[in-house]
Amino acid sequence: MGIIRACAGGIRACVGGIRSYIRSAPGTYIWLAVLFVTTVAMHHMSPEFEQDFLRQRSTNIHELSTNPVRVLVSSALWIDGGTWLSYAVLYTVFHATAERWLGTARWLAVAAAAHIMATLISEGLLALAIHHGAAPPSSVNTLDVGVSYALAGVIAVLTYWVPTPWRYAYLLIVIAVYGTPLITGRTFTDLGHFTSVLIGLACFPLTRSAVRPAPTRWAIRRSRKP
Repeated sequence: MGIIRACAGGIRACVGGIRSYIRSAPGTYIWLAVLFVTTVAMHHMSPEFEQDFLRQRSTNIHELSTNPVRVLVSSALWIDGGTWLSYAVLYTVFHATAERWLGTARWLAVAAAAHIMATLISEGLLALAIHHGAAPPSSVNTLDVGVSYALAGVIAVLTYWVPTPWRYAYLLIVIAVYGTPLITGRTFTDLGHFTSVLIGLACFPLTRSAVRPAPTRWAIRRSRKP
């Protein structure tokens, strides 16, 4: 009976810890809950209806020209490709960490800035490419929904959360992950992702009053050397 009580107590403590963590990042998990609902809804659509439905909520040139605010908001509520579970992991690792560190308002500001500005910049350059004949006219109706720009911006701003000396390695990894596709693929989404990273890094002023992580033991020892 003692073992059973100990196991039950451990489970309760684990559940309590999970609840506490979720409550500490409400924006992240509300957003994730919305994505769960919309993903379930998408699984009940026919492939033809799904494509047309998502295109009307896409931040392509046509929709941005007619309903910019609506599509900028609605495009961030749907997942185009990938599974909800993979985003649940990414949101917990990156979004929740940033929200707990920066606070909900500043975390949301970083995510929104990356999502909106990267969308406008990438679609603006795509419009120029279409105008100069470098991209087909049909690109004005391309499918472009999802939360990856906001995620890339938040991943980038976490560079300032990572303590030195690991911060520089983290930054190099982020640049490599998002910069390599820009060189090899050269699509407007690759440009949007890399732009999101730059926007996230430019949000450094929002991190100044955030509580910095404690330095590593290695860094402490190094700082004490004469």
